[in-house]
Amino acid sequence: MKKIFSLLILSAFIALPGLLKAQDQKAATHYNLIIGTYTQPGKSEGIYVYDFNDATGEVKYKSVAKGVENPSFLAISKDRKFVYAVNELGGEKKGGVSAFAFDAPSGQLTFINKQNSEGDHPCYISVDKKSKNIIVGNYTGGNLSVLNILPNGGVSPAIQTIQHVGSSANKERQEKAHMHCTILSPDEKYVFTADLGTDKVTSYRYSPWNVQTPLVQASVTTVIAGSGPRHLAFHPNGRYAYLVQELNASVNVYDCKNGKLMLKQNISMISDDFKGKVGAADIHVSPDGKFLYASNRGDANNIAIYSIDKNGKLIFLGSQSTLGKTPRNFAIDPSGKFLLVANQESDDIYVFKRDLATGLLTQTENKINVGAPVFLNFVSMKK
Repeated sequence: MKKIFSLLILSAFIALPGLLKAQDQKAATHYNLIIGTYTQPGKSEGIYVYDFNDATGEVKYKSVAKGVENPSFLAISKDRKFVYAVNELGGEKKGGVSAFAFDAPSGQLTFINKQNSEGDHPCYISVDKKSKNIIVGNYTGGNLSVLNILPNGGVSPAIQTIQHVGSSANKERQEKAHMHCTILSPDEKYVFTADLGTDKVTSYRYSPWNVQTPLVQASVTTVIAGSGPRHLAFHPNGRYAYLVQELNASVNVYDCKNGKLMLKQNISMISDDFKGKVGAADIHVSPDGKFLYASNRGDANNIAIYSIDKNGKLIFLGSQSTLGKTPRNFAIDPSGKFLLVANQESDDIYVFKRDLATGLLTQTENKINVGAPVFLNFVSMKK
């Protein structure tokens, strides 16, 4: 009897890992991970879609949309039926915006049409929740454009283009306007633009149904000369905004109200003993609003990690190597359990586990090898 009992216990012990894994798989939610890339020059073929498991952090290839040039930044419609990509080109090859129909369950992208972005090297794109308009920022062109979304999900020619002018302290990087961000406020009453070339953040009142001038300037915020504002992220409560500045690798913290930004803190992304080149890129707040992360390129190649206090200010916790070169963009999965970072120049994407209590990151075994990844976003597969 004891022998039989022991065998039963042993069998249960052996089967336990499999049962736990099965339970994890059953509890998992799967998302489409959409990856924007540079195709010229490089190994990339276009826009990639992977399956992401939020229980394990595992990733599996699903599809690629080929034949699209430099789809470096993407936006997904709220209903998940369409994906919009900038075509980051300049000179004789005009920058553009390409529209795709998206089948979320299968991950398949189908090209609809393409329009001129009205400026060289478009690098940022947003779509409003009503799926009325696309707002695109042209880096070299130094301007932003609004394009209508057509009934079939395609895009119209630009209905409004606003040109920025000016320069700032860094004569090599700030010789003219360089638009780097066109992001809608959480209530979508405003569009905020970060102009690296002029050291200014401008907000525009946004009226999506106005077919002539959907954007009207509301406020201008000037940062320290030579900072190079790049991307903006909002706290889930909508009251705080965080600006990552490329040229001096720092983050500005603002109170945000009625389209105006009021500075309350500036904090570095690097430790006191760091020596080398910097190049801050992307910034995101965790879904629970407790932590903020910012990527740094140059010689740093890491993610700066901050805790967010009850007043929205930041406390620097440290940094995590991205295990690759030139972390252009990163994303936190909807569950908040994982952070994925795209290393542009080492052609890889690493999956890190997030500690929900401390905000710190730990390397996992999961990794994607893809040419020049520069954008990541998660999309639900549910119909």
